[in-house]
Amino acid sequence: MVNIFTGIIEELGKVRDIRTGSRSCQLEIGAGVVLTDVKLGDSIAVNGVCLTVVDFDSDRFVADVMWETLRKTNLERLHTGDLVNLERALRLGDRLGGHLVLGHVDGVGRIIEQRQVDIALVTRIGCSPELLRYVLPKGSVAVDGISLTVVECLSDSFTVSLIPHTAKSTTLGWKKPGDLVNLETDIIGKYVEQLMRGGTLASGKGIDLAFLQEHGFGV
Repeated sequence: MVNIFTGIIEELGKVRDIRTGSRSCQLEIGAGVVLTDVKLGDSIAVNGVCLTVVDFDSDRFVADVMWETLRKTNLERLHTGDLVNLERALRLGDRLGGHLVLGHVDGVGRIIEQRQVDIALVTRIGCSPELLRYVLPKGSVAVDGISLTVVECLSDSFTVSLIPHTAKSTTLGWKKPGDLVNLETDIIGKYVEQLMRGGTLASGKGIDLAFLQEHGFGV
């Protein structure tokens, strides 16, 4: 079963302990809101990374992090005392306040610039061309698990705009240029690309420009 998140952060947790193995680690995170109905085996997104609860009590939970996850995310750079964004998996019937987020981070980006524009904190994030290809103006992107709307796409980066509530309630309000952030691009774009590049439909045919025009899309 695939867990779904919305990118609406429920609370900021604090890293209490990091137990490091040869190619893995175990995180102990202090929390409150996300523990109100938690069970062993539940999924909680930590900075946008879907992790499984392996132990918990009233004010903390523990999750294992494998090598592949450490390699592709900024969790490897966490220290005791760091704040992290937390969100429980979406339940059937919940409102989708952000966008569909899987908690499967595509890679990391680096904050290049932050500037205050009226009430907004405009943040420019650099990332690889492999990630940037899925980022488009007015589209959705998850940054450290936060559902944000892309403002502008540049040749090597993109910008997002944070309202004061988001800056105050998430890690992005405390981060600074040079810091790494987890990025998950919009899953819909990845599926569309797969179909356009030769994925097949039930008819056995792929999607191309002729298919779109045939079905009423003005392209």
